[in-house]
Amino acid sequence: MILYPAIDILGGRAVRLVEGDYERETTYDADPVDAAQRWTDEGSHYLHVVDLDGARAGKPENLETVRRIADSVPFPIQVGGGLRDEECVANVLRAGAERVVIGTAALRDPRFLQKMVDRHGERVAVSVDARGGNVSLAGWTETSRVPATEAVAELTLRGVERFIFTPIEVDGTLAGPGLRELATVAGATSASVIYSGGIGTLEDLEALREQAAPNVEGVIVGRALYEGRFTVADAIAALA
Repeated sequence: MILYPAIDILGGRAVRLVEGDYERETTYDADPVDAAQRWTDEGSHYLHVVDLDGARAGKPENLETVRRIADSVPFPIQVGGGLRDEECVANVLRAGAERVVIGTAALRDPRFLQKMVDRHGERVAVSVDARGGNVSLAGWTETSRVPATEAVAELTLRGVERFIFTPIEVDGTLAGPGLRELATVAGATSASVIYSGGIGTLEDLEALREQAAPNVEGVIVGRALYEGRFTVADAIAALA
């Protein structure tokens, strides 16, 4: 199982939100590149980068920071946040992302998503973030009436090969992963799933490794790493 250290960018800083609430942020690095280099030094092989400003604005707002992160690490990064048209996706790929993460537009603009999947294949992942079991949109500021399982099943039929799933209620809380929610979502698709949310201990990672479905290929970890609850090397070992 692959570890993806998270770098969430808000106002040019590396932050973490609690339950997706922009009013409940903690700043960890004034320059997100410092976080990228720290995770690299600790042994990371991938990064998950989210442009929170972009997610709220509907278009990328931190492209230069994404470019600097991509230039500073010797491995692939995946980037999401505000990718709602072809130009936005192209700009993020040009900035150095190996994979783009499409969220809101995947549900609101099926034609755009299909074009991106046809053009970029497995370089496209779809973020399915759920509150109360239903998909949240627009940087987690809106909750739809669409169950996450239904969204994942439908998007799989459209050719999506990879999902990132987050149960928002546990995100940033360190209270443990939403294993039941993950099981239902992973069970609704044959595609690969990357899990995110609530990881606070190495035991959480071990539980995820032992209990997750075979198509759960990785986990995104943010706050626990920033607060030194364990190292990247410790996490990789726990997931091995």
